[in-house]
Amino acid sequence: MSQIEITLPDKSKKNYPQGVLPLEIAVDISPGLARKAVAAVVDDVLVDLNHPLEADSTVRIITSDDAEALEILRHTAAHIMAQAVLRLYPGAKLAIGPAISDGFYYDFDLEESLGSNELVEIEAEMERIIAADLAIERREMSLDEAIEFFKANDQEYKVELLEDLDSDVISLYKQGEFVDLCRGPHLLSTGKLPAFKLLNTAGAYWRGDSDRPMLQRIYGTAFFRKKHLTEHLHRLEEAAKRDHRKLGKQLDLFSICDEGPGFPLFHPRGMAIRRKLEDFWRREHKLRGYQEIQTPIILSEELWRQSGHYDHYRENMYFTVIDEKKYAIKPMNCPGSLLVYRRKMHSYKELPLRYAELGLVHRHEMSGVLHGLMRVRNFTQDDAHIFMTPEQIESEITQVMELVDYVYRDVFGFNYHVELSTRPENSMGSDEIWERATAALQAALNAKNMSYVINEGDGAFYGPKIDFHLEDCLGRTWQCGTVQLDFLMPERFDLSYIGEDGQKHRPVMVHRVVFGSLERFIGILIEHFAGAFPLWLAPVQVQVIPVGQDFLAYANNIATELTRCGFDVEVDERDEKVGYKIRNAQVNQVPYMLILGEKEHTGNCVSVRHRRQGDLGTMSLTEFIAKLQGELLVTRRSE
Repeated sequence: MSQIEITLPDKSKKNYPQGVLPLEIAVDISPGLARKAVAAVVDDVLVDLNHPLEADSTVRIITSDDAEALEILRHTAAHIMAQAVLRLYPGAKLAIGPAISDGFYYDFDLEESLGSNELVEIEAEMERIIAADLAIERREMSLDEAIEFFKANDQEYKVELLEDLDSDVISLYKQGEFVDLCRGPHLLSTGKLPAFKLLNTAGAYWRGDSDRPMLQRIYGTAFFRKKHLTEHLHRLEEAAKRDHRKLGKQLDLFSICDEGPGFPLFHPRGMAIRRKLEDFWRREHKLRGYQEIQTPIILSEELWRQSGHYDHYRENMYFTVIDEKKYAIKPMNCPGSLLVYRRKMHSYKELPLRYAELGLVHRHEMSGVLHGLMRVRNFTQDDAHIFMTPEQIESEITQVMELVDYVYRDVFGFNYHVELSTRPENSMGSDEIWERATAALQAALNAKNMSYVINEGDGAFYGPKIDFHLEDCLGRTWQCGTVQLDFLMPERFDLSYIGEDGQKHRPVMVHRVVFGSLERFIGILIEHFAGAFPLWLAPVQVQVIPVGQDFLAYANNIATELTRCGFDVEVDERDEKVGYKIRNAQVNQVPYMLILGEKEHTGNCVSVRHRRQGDLGTMSLTEFIAKLQGELLVTRRSE
């Protein structure tokens, strides 16, 4: 039998018979490696462990410890779930079933409505399939053969997917009686799935098109170790407790009504948080040389054609007609900033010009993706647009990165990671401009020694960007801040400045946000702090609780003094027991409570309780105010 040469990751080389399987190579290297083997990378292609090797190759064995392994495990779990559904509901039509970042899903078209009871039955059937340890086998056939196969099995969605393919050879995977269209790879058998859980169901349009059938989507997750599954389920349980929609209602912060889906209403307490964020934002931007502007919500359609948004973004825009002229409601703030810059000629001595705007924007989102404050149809971007000379690019981008780091890490205590998003398919501009802009962002990142990953094709249509993904207390990541470098808008709007040589030059533009969407950032903070905001952000910082109506006047006097010192205070005037009022303040996550009765009134003092630490004793009002002011000076982080 012919021999082939296999190059391993350590550059060592070994000879094996032609047709050797990656699993056999793993066994030869180490039985322990073989036990943990999941798949293999052969000449940079991910393959099954039973894929025969016919020529000299480089081989890396993928184990359960590798990043690629979870996706393979979860993709196999999706197939096992689909097999279970078909066993229980033989008439079900299969759509797609991919692995996703924290689990997997599969979409089904079936008459029965799936709920929690049905998920239990599907899980039980999956357990039987796993116990049977069915071999998972890859098969290949021609495109025409595959189409005929799925037509014969009455799987119209698979047929549609195949008809859109341009390939001579189609791969399928078989386990027992179940066969699915798939490129793989997969685990060797169903028995290799050690830990899984079905989570919930949701509706999903076929191919995301609201004009196509609504399918039933089952979400699940899977891990190589039951311990990791247990930890994940605990995180999900904790996330459910922290759900900003639930806490937003409980704490009376915001609501979204049927009359305006995707358009949040902020209540007084929610506005208190919002205003504190805005005040913080304005203070920090003023310190850094930004000038605040405000631009209109509605501008002419012609402007949006000039900016390129009409051609590249109109599906997400709202339009209107005023005096028989077409207008658009702004989805982004940048054209308004361009108009402010263009109002007069500028000198190089004025640059950089940093225009900041808390701008309300509107974007058309499908109803199925709306989610509390996280995905809405109108939101406020904490935008800034910086106009600069080419020589100022690195310095300005560096300063933006320093601001983001200060806000995320120092103020809120978030960890974060960075991605460099490059040119998308629907972009404007030449290759030279995009290469120049991308190189400038890379130079700024390298100058700060900041680690980052490349996110290919996810830039804005007018320029590449640096995206900041913060991590909350549950380990979830959220894309919030961004820095976008733009050579194109200044060109399209014919912006210029007078240089040191007395000639006109084209400025460079940076688009950037820190919070991203103010609404979304508030949603993240609600969940991160579980509603227990740090003192500086709390909508009610002090709850004054009189012990009976006899001490209501004293309570109001104390509240007035605290309000004069700049604190947000409420007096609980209800004729209820003190214990009830204290519990209510704790449920509402008020940082401090002042209990005022005969002793406090006679001694001209206050008894202080903290929502976490309990009774802090008695002190004078002056001492209490000093304590609050000291806490605000020392930290703005979570408790």
